[in-house]
Amino acid sequence: MEIIHDKKNKSFILPLDNGLKAKVDYILENETSMKLVHSEVPISLRGEGIGKELVLKTFDKLTNEGFEATAVCSYIRAVAKRHSKWSKIIN
Repeated sequence: MEIIHDKKNKSFILPLDNGLKAKVDYILENETSMKLVHSEVPISLRGEGIGKELVLKTFDKLTNEGFEATAVCSYIRAVAKRHSKWSKIIN
C-alpha cells in the first residue's frame, strides 16, 4: 500500500481495503518542518499492525520529501523510539 501526502488537508493517508483509510495529521511549522499531532486507524482494524505500518511509511514519505518532524502524538513518538533508524530523525 502506497501512502499519500494530502498537503491540502495536512495529512498522510494510507488507503486500506473496503474504502477505509488510516491517517496521520500534522501541523506545518515552516517549509521543512512539521509536528505529527494525530494518528488514526479504523477501530475494526486496530491491533493488526496497521498503525505501525502507517507511521513508518509516513516517516519515509516525509523525509523523502525533505521534511523533518516532531512527534507530538504519543503513539507516533513510541514508534519512532522503537526503531533506531527513526529515533534520531523524528524528535
